[in-house]
Amino acid sequence: MGKNNHEQVAQAIIESLGGKQNINNAWHCMTRLRFDIKDESLINEEAIKAMSSVMGVQNKNDQYQIIIGTDVNSYFEPLAQQLGINDNQESSSDEKKSMTAMFMDIVSGVFGPIVPAIAGAGMIKGLLAGFQALNWISADSQTVQVLDMLASGVFTFLPFFIAASAARIFKTNQYLAIAIAAAMQFPTMVDAAAAGEIDAFRVFGFIPIPVFNYSGTVIPIIITVFVLSYIYRWVDKVLPKALRTVFTPTISLFVTGLIAFVIIGPIGIHLGNGLARVIAALFEISPILAGIIVGLIRPISILTGLHHAMTPIALQNFADQGYDMLMPMMFMTNMAIAGATLAMYRKTKNQQERSVIISSALSGFLGITEPALFGVLTKYKRGLIAATIGSAVASAFISAFGVRLYGYILSSIFSLPAYIGEYFIFAVLGIVIAIVVAFISATFLSKPAK
Repeated sequence: MGKNNHEQVAQAIIESLGGKQNINNAWHCMTRLRFDIKDESLINEEAIKAMSSVMGVQNKNDQYQIIIGTDVNSYFEPLAQQLGINDNQESSSDEKKSMTAMFMDIVSGVFGPIVPAIAGAGMIKGLLAGFQALNWISADSQTVQVLDMLASGVFTFLPFFIAASAARIFKTNQYLAIAIAAAMQFPTMVDAAAAGEIDAFRVFGFIPIPVFNYSGTVIPIIITVFVLSYIYRWVDKVLPKALRTVFTPTISLFVTGLIAFVIIGPIGIHLGNGLARVIAALFEISPILAGIIVGLIRPISILTGLHHAMTPIALQNFADQGYDMLMPMMFMTNMAIAGATLAMYRKTKNQQERSVIISSALSGFLGITEPALFGVLTKYKRGLIAATIGSAVASAFISAFGVRLYGYILSSIFSLPAYIGEYFIFAVLGIVIAIVVAFISATFLSKPAK
């Protein structure tokens, strides 16, 4: 599809949403256009669904979501231009959202744009760990050192990426946000945390700055940029115009930086550690139980958009313990969804619908499950139940054997090499279980077309 066609579709979407004046804000994740709408009664949903580029729509948590697929950015760019969205634009919405809606807006908006970076680096990190486990390369080699720089750079300096992305969501200055992230990861702080000789710095002799290593952390910088957005706007509002160019960034950086060091950073560290401990406690009670619970809720969470809530937990696990056991379960869910979708092929004799089913299943194997969920399994609801069963059984299986990842990757069949090592065989068996159980469950639960 050419550029002009993308622009035409974007224009049609805006018109079907009630026009530019009815859209407070817009952003996107890996597969969906997401909108903050003023008056939902003005939406022409049938017109949107009729567009060939649209796989489905959803209205959840005060977000109107249009499922596009992996080509979503090609549509978002002309859409953003037509809406006049820019980094410093403030939302015109004065409606109060629920805490859940606000949380999902933030998580999906922050992590969506940076997924390619963390997924690419995570794939290299996973492969590197697997090759070392198989003794194919020496851990002391310069090859490993260079590849580790490529793999670990994103995760070590993750706060920089999150700061830039969060600044777009909170409509504040990206470079000030990055500056604060840089301050929190400055060698003085990192070295002090590594040495463990002091618990806190003293500013002006009496303000304590607790010492923590913020490398790879998620929650502290998100909260900090949120606070920065309000401080920056307030300072810019109260200062005379002649002083704003120099003193707005100076005061904003100073005040927000101190708040981040004294309050937000420590609280964010403890919150992140708390989330990781909750997950760890669940695994300590029973890895199988943990697998069943995560496997059961994952398909529904993707449907509702709540699946993004697991991303900060997984990233925190990588930062704290060097590995994560949640992402392999997400992998199992995707395979189960693809397996259940394939089983729906026998539910219809319509060749066009069968084509949709096959393409949606293939997309699921490649890690993009929205086409399968919204295009197929929401229609054949017993297929969705089957996918959930397959997801739970396979997740319980791999959890029982401790399958884990050492870097963030997309949950695609092509990501399997990242599991090379002692858990590889269990990951492969888990995939087989997910697909077979989901397929057989869907076959028995659903009746074939006559």
